[in-house]
Amino acid sequence: MFVSISHPAVPRTEATILHADLDSFYASVEQRDDPTLRGRPVLVGGGVVLAASYEAKAFGVRSPMNGREALRLCPQAVVVGPRMSAYSDASKAVFDIFRDTTPLVEGISVDEAFLDVGGLRKIAGSPSEIAQKLRQRVRDEVGLPITVGIARTKFLAKVASAVGKPDGLLLVPPETELEFLHPLPVERLWGVGAVTAKKLHEHGIRTVGQIAERNESTLSSILGRASSRHLYALSWARDPRHVQVGKRRRSIGSQRAIGRRPRPPAELDAIVVGIVERLGKRLRSAHRVTRTIVLRLRFDDFTRATRSRTVFEPTARNDLILQVARGLLDDALPLIAERGCTLIGLSLSNLDDDDAIQLALPFDADSNGSLDCTIDSLRDRFGSTAVTKAVLIGRDQGMTVPMLPD
Repeated sequence: MFVSISHPAVPRTEATILHADLDSFYASVEQRDDPTLRGRPVLVGGGVVLAASYEAKAFGVRSPMNGREALRLCPQAVVVGPRMSAYSDASKAVFDIFRDTTPLVEGISVDEAFLDVGGLRKIAGSPSEIAQKLRQRVRDEVGLPITVGIARTKFLAKVASAVGKPDGLLLVPPETELEFLHPLPVERLWGVGAVTAKKLHEHGIRTVGQIAERNESTLSSILGRASSRHLYALSWARDPRHVQVGKRRRSIGSQRAIGRRPRPPAELDAIVVGIVERLGKRLRSAHRVTRTIVLRLRFDDFTRATRSRTVFEPTARNDLILQVARGLLDDALPLIAERGCTLIGLSLSNLDDDDAIQLALPFDADSNGSLDCTIDSLRDRFGSTAVTKAVLIGRDQGMTVPMLPD
């Protein structure tokens, strides 16, 4: 059984939460493994920038930026192809150090995690001392720079690591939280993306402190009740969440950037088939089932759209997931023809453990995808292309990026 462990819901009074975040992860691995790249602007990925070194970021390069635009900004950049297995190995090595530092580790992605070091003072030192030792170990044992933010809450620790980059260590003592937080731009708050930031800017709200000065009813008229409550709490450094060990994903997803070239429906269908194959394997490997399938699209003008459908019975079967995904894609084809499509993605949500399946009909005995599991094992043993759907033969299925366990 999968168990999630966290501290009791009691307020913290000390800055004992660490947010550890590897700096420009993919690019740093490339610079580590190729000494000629050190100190030079590096772009990982050609068509789309997957990662940029800090030397490249100094010229305004960001991910995911178009490769041509990135080279226009930084023509001296060195472009290297991604090596996903190297990034996966580096991530595992870093997480081993995290777990050797404290048993309370909550992975956020392959290159960042929250760590709770409360209670370790007598055996390992202060949170700052623990963080410094962690940074040194990652540098010595894995060869990568990492930034650590330390604060009383997860939110502030993450903000501290962002402000402390690159290759830094930043502590936010409880008594200076608001002094640190309020001058920062609103974009530092979780949940503030480009759209929300634009709305706030239009009302003269540009800093976290200016959000704190408003009351929730004023913010609600701008952002709505849920968002205003969330952002107002964060603006006053209120975040009761604790570090959770073994926290499971609420959804899993995969996407494929396909460029601006028009694609016929058959080619779009093949892309969806490939995505379903990847997601289905992840779902079964994690012993989970899904009830809701979400199609995500990005158009030529960078706008986005989603379509979703919830099925009656939870499933991990590729054919059932694909049937729903194809229906969503068919419904979206007129919109794609009108606006063009540059990215297709699928998400599986409403997840549950596969032992929670309640079979409603005797002929639905393969709800957990046992046939697909057999195919998965053949691919694990003989290679990912050992068993391939006919529609995928000879087609590039894109990269498989490293990720945390589902």
